[in-house]
Amino acid sequence: MKLSQFKFNLPDELIASHPTPNRDDARLMIVNRKTGEISHHVFSDILGYYNDGDVMVFNDTRVFPALLYGNKEKTGARIEVFLLRELNADNKLWDVLVEPARKIRIGNKLYFGDDDSMVAEVIDNTTSRGRTLRFLYDGPHDKFKADLYALGMTPLPPYINREPEASDAENYQCIFAEKEGAVVAPAAGLHFSRGLLTRLQIKGVKKAFVTVHNGLGAFREIDVEDLTKHRMDSEQMIASPELVETVNKARDENRRVVAVGTSVLRAIVTAESMGGHMKTYDGWTNRFIFPPHDFTVATDLITNFHMPYSTMLMMVAAFGGYDLVMKAYDIALKEKYRFGCYGDAMLIIG
Repeated sequence: MKLSQFKFNLPDELIASHPTPNRDDARLMIVNRKTGEISHHVFSDILGYYNDGDVMVFNDTRVFPALLYGNKEKTGARIEVFLLRELNADNKLWDVLVEPARKIRIGNKLYFGDDDSMVAEVIDNTTSRGRTLRFLYDGPHDKFKADLYALGMTPLPPYINREPEASDAENYQCIFAEKEGAVVAPAAGLHFSRGLLTRLQIKGVKKAFVTVHNGLGAFREIDVEDLTKHRMDSEQMIASPELVETVNKARDENRRVVAVGTSVLRAIVTAESMGGHMKTYDGWTNRFIFPPHDFTVATDLITNFHMPYSTMLMMVAAFGGYDLVMKAYDIALKEKYRFGCYGDAMLIIG
């Protein structure tokens, strides 16, 4: 497959800047990869497609408020700092991205908060935009994290052309989010309300959780036409014994196993073992999945509508079949489905 095969024209007005008022009120396109049938629903209709013993696998990562704005010492220049991950808790070292990067050099200090109460020093250059910051904070680590996060904002994807709002702290978080570590929300999971999860539970549909701490790699531009030459950024993931037992039992009983989102699908593929089963996994994954690919564990996929050229679109095309998925996207554009993390959803069955 070539990068150019995932091009389509997406009008700006179809990129959702805010979610639907109720999580499960988004539109849902259902794509049957066996028959090729495409139908239109609302997300809560998903309840009618699953029964006792089927399993939905969710990503229980939790997004932290990773976007901060600070001022550079002496000049007072406004600097955007995007927290990526904590490197060392004892020394309060963080891997970050900074903009504008040209203004930030090793040794510079940055001040955060209205009273400049949080101070960080640049101690290393990691990439053209990346830096390592050491926060100069005298106090316990828990208090430091709480104070740091109080200064941060929800890190919305770059295709949402607005500043984060207070409501994003809740909207851009799955209701089952638990394990902190992501800077990108698992968007397919955003559609599940507590009421819908309860109704699925009453039907006997089982919940299982994998942890994938989504990073910014999904938004990094692919700069090669030959997809075999692209390398994904690594993301930390955990497939627990409880998850593996639940999924493998469902597969043995010929039940449906639904990957809720591309991050879940990638994790399942990473932890695949023989015979359509999963194995436990605790580490990092940089699996890049594009057509063709043979999926042996997940039977269904819930996903949002993704940006042109994105690795998420490529993974969806691998699962549903390139021709069928691109046909579905053409229909979505004509029917004015909403794209992106706050947009509408697709369910691939069959």
